[in-house]
This record gives sequence, C-alpha cells and structure tokens, in this order.
Amino acid sequence: MPIKVIITTDPGQDEAAAIMMMLAAPESFDILGLVATAGNIGLDHTVPNALKILELAGRSDIPVFAGCPRPIVRPLVIADHVHGPTGLDGHPLPPPTAKPRQQHGVDFIVETLRTAAPREVHIASLSPMTNLALALVQAPDIASRIGSIVMMAGAYFESGNITPAAEFNVYVDPEAADIVLKCGAPITMLPLDVTHKMLSTRARLDRMRAVGTKCAIAIADMLTFSEAFDLKKYGWEGAPLHGPCVPAYMLRPDIFTGRKINVSIQCAEGLTTGASVADYWQITDRPRNVTYIRDGNPEAYYALINDLYARLP
Repeated sequence: MPIKVIITTDPGQDEAAAIMMMLAAPESFDILGLVATAGNIGLDHTVPNALKILELAGRSDIPVFAGCPRPIVRPLVIADHVHGPTGLDGHPLPPPTAKPRQQHGVDFIVETLRTAAPREVHIASLSPMTNLALALVQAPDIASRIGSIVMMAGAYFESGNITPAAEFNVYVDPEAADIVLKCGAPITMLPLDVTHKMLSTRARLDRMRAVGTKCAIAIADMLTFSEAFDLKKYGWEGAPLHGPCVPAYMLRPDIFTGRKINVSIQCAEGLTTGASVADYWQITDRPRNVTYIRDGNPEAYYALINDLYARLP
C-alpha cells in the first residue's frame, strides 16, 4: 500500500526532479497535495512551478496549495542566482492550466493531519519549513499524528552552501527549522553531507536524458541549467543533486547510512545564523531528535532515478 504524503516545496530544478520521482511511484506514494512556499524563488513563481511539474507528468489532479510568501520572522532570501529568474529555468514549460486551491497551505496541512489516522500521513520536506512550522504552531496536536518527516535540510561536515555555516533551506527560515526539529515527530534529515556526494556528472545527466521520456529530458535540461553555478563554485565533476535524496531515502533507505543524533538550529544573528549543529559524536546529552544521513551510494541513487523516470510520460 502506498503511504500518504504531503510535499512541501519551492521548485527549483532539483525539487522538480524529486517530485517527478514520487509521481513515478504511485505504488509507493499517495501524494495528497503539494504545498508551495517561498524559498528558491518567490511564491509568485513556486506555485505555478509546482503546477507546471504536475502537468508535465500528467498529474494535474494532485492539488497545489499556496503557502507562506515569506519566512516567519525574516525577510525572504532567494536563490535566483542558481535557479534562474523563474526558479525553474532550463526547459521551457507552458503556463499551467490548473489553478491552486483556495485553501491556504498551512490550513491544508493541519486539516489533513487531523482528519487522517494517526501516523498515516508523512511529510516530504524539500524546502524551507515555514508552512510546516506554522502548522505545528497553529495546531500542536498534529505533531503526534505525523508518520514521519523526511527533509532535505541542514549541513554539518560540509558546512554551508548559502553561507559558510548554513544550508539554504535552513538559512531561509531557521526559526521554522527550529520549531520542526523540536516537534517530537520522527525526522530524517538528508543534509549537504550526503547530497554533496550525489553529483550529477555529465555521464549521469546523459544517461538521464537517454531515458527518452519527455519528463526525463525536461529534468536533464533543468539540471544542466542549474548545475552551472555549482560547477563554477566547487570545481567538481558534477553538481550536487539535493532534493531527490528525500524520495530516494523513502523508497530505498538501504542506499544511505547515518545515525540518530541531536540536531539543533542556530537562530541567533551572526556568522553562524541558520547553522545545523549536529551532535554526530554524541558529545552532549541533548535528546536525539533526528536520523541524520551522512553517506550514500551515488550509482544506486542515479539508477533509481532513471528507473523511475522511465515510467513517466
């Protein structure tokens, strides 16, 4: 039986790649809805981007909800320098024909978790955690009803990618990340420590494009666009492919290794704002609140992605 999932997202080429994986596995994921947030780009783009991705895959039946246009406390920081002015550059997609639902994304999260059986609904978090955090503030009772939260967020051994200390999804809204990590629900974090090992080399992107479906070609084009920034920054043979680590872990946890530890978020202003402080060596007695993934098998990862993309239109 597929698990019921809410996807929180700010697409983003790598998030498009992650969503496509989940759309390709209906036997594993019953996607209840996408909640768009501001992050990689503003909400005026992330909502239509989510709709475009669903329509490309022939799944416009899945509802999209607009969430928050800014972080809880801070002004919005975006990454259009990586993702382009639409947030989804690299492969032109027509304007979506579907419309977002009228209900606010935070209310959708609360209502869905309250009406489902306890632990029945899982959260795939690909973005800053503003909407999920505000749902937990508005309705603290939902924390005990969440089956799991699997998030692409954080960094420790790989430090940061938007500042020297912070990973982007946490840095955009550290207060939200702090709320979520303290909520008590089962959490798995896929940080830069593992995503930086999942490099979209030229050979891997060529194999993805060779899958030949329109969805695979579109994602390969998008990733070719967005990787330019990281290739220049890191000088590696490929760019990290972050978002798909979430569905990959949910489908094939055997591809990854990690341990349960405490992760705390630095919210104070300064050089380390948004840092994920991972007590990987259990130096403190802080409660272990996160399964922290540190390593993974990139060949198995990309093979899984291509196997899934072959199922898509």
